[in-house]
Amino acid sequence: MLSRLSLRLRVLLFFALLALGGMLIMNAALVVGFRSALSDGISNGFITAGLLAGFGFLGLVTGIWLLFDENVAKPIQALATTLRARAHAGAGEVDTHGARYLGDLASAAESISSTLDSSRSAMSQKVADETEVIREELAQMSDVLRDLPTGLLVVGDDDRIVLYNSEAAACLSQIAPMRLNAAMSDYFDAETWRVSKARAANGALLSGITLNRQDGAKISNVSVQKRRSETGYLICLEPASAKPKAATVANLTYDFQLLSDRTSDKLHNRRLDQTPFVVFDCETTGLLPHKDEILQLGAVRVFRNQIIYGEEIDQLANPGRPIPAASTRIHHITDAMVTDAPPPKTLVTKFHHFARDSVIVAHNAPFDMAFMHRHGNEMQIDWPHPILDTVLLSAVLFGTSEKHTLDALCERLGVTIPPHRRHTALGDALATAEVLCRMLPMLSARGCHTLSDLLSQTRKHGRLLNDMN
Repeated sequence: MLSRLSLRLRVLLFFALLALGGMLIMNAALVVGFRSALSDGISNGFITAGLLAGFGFLGLVTGIWLLFDENVAKPIQALATTLRARAHAGAGEVDTHGARYLGDLASAAESISSTLDSSRSAMSQKVADETEVIREELAQMSDVLRDLPTGLLVVGDDDRIVLYNSEAAACLSQIAPMRLNAAMSDYFDAETWRVSKARAANGALLSGITLNRQDGAKISNVSVQKRRSETGYLICLEPASAKPKAATVANLTYDFQLLSDRTSDKLHNRRLDQTPFVVFDCETTGLLPHKDEILQLGAVRVFRNQIIYGEEIDQLANPGRPIPAASTRIHHITDAMVTDAPPPKTLVTKFHHFARDSVIVAHNAPFDMAFMHRHGNEMQIDWPHPILDTVLLSAVLFGTSEKHTLDALCERLGVTIPPHRRHTALGDALATAEVLCRMLPMLSARGCHTLSDLLSQTRKHGRLLNDMN
């Protein structure tokens, strides 16, 4: 019956109930106080009446607040969250039943969401048509690069990688994980690279150069080219020890906007669209970081609110001990699967380099980072990276009363985890990364434009992690 009343009338009923209840409580308190005054004296009568009225008002206000919170405040908060998710992540359904006492607000919100979805679909189709043209051009470029035996790099004037193909990735990943926006000093001796770059900047095409790491590892023969009108350098890599290869399409990974980006050196001050994130997850022998061990590590990179597919870690580790059957039932990793795998310290070192100059993100990050810190302390590896936790980001967006499990977040934001990928390190890392990509625009809309803004908001909900761990 109440659901048929207008929202203004329902709010009026709340205040009417407050006024009527207050009058009844006051009258009852006066009657009891009067009787007490006749038998125990006037002062006792006033005290009794005051106490009864005070506690009565307190109970009345508490009861009405509970009704208001359950039927008005919570539905409004849920509706706002859903609208934000629909606007920025294209996910979420308006709970018309939960908002049944909000008049036509829920139906109006659903109407707006449907209209937005229709507009988004039309725009997506138009973008898809334009993208198809670009995709065809990229396919033609890939055909040209198909039989090229060299690796290609484009490096900006700030010495960071803007473009690379699969040949370059195969060559440089022998030294360190390949990463878009990585510094050249991660792969080459800094002084040799500086000299080569200076000579190329003068218009010379340098070829047949052998660049070595400071540790003496020979990488490749390199040609460096730069025209005076160009921004950045074109680099060709030829493996120092040629090996026969199967013909493959040289896939390109690139972001030419990096050539014009002017970013702050400090991650905390960068805009979120200029902040690199590394999202990771670990599968372990158990739930005690101080005594259990890493079995599998999965990690992906996120930049400009997109997952950079191909830049990832997906590797098993040999814990040096039997894997408990209870753990195997969850992640399906057996002793036989890790027999030839490297020790956990190797994965930790690899991940440390993979996450260089990035923000580390995980779901319930204290658990996974506890393993990183434990091995890092043993190997004297520091973890100065800023840490973001998607549990806390969820609390900022959806409130502490909602569920913040990875499954709940995926359902809320329309992220699908294939059943065979759930509870695998890379599968969970990819799901967490997709959740992050959907939450970042929502957080920006709430005024969180930099990493510093995000961290200041998540600190308010730190107790959630304490409860989980």
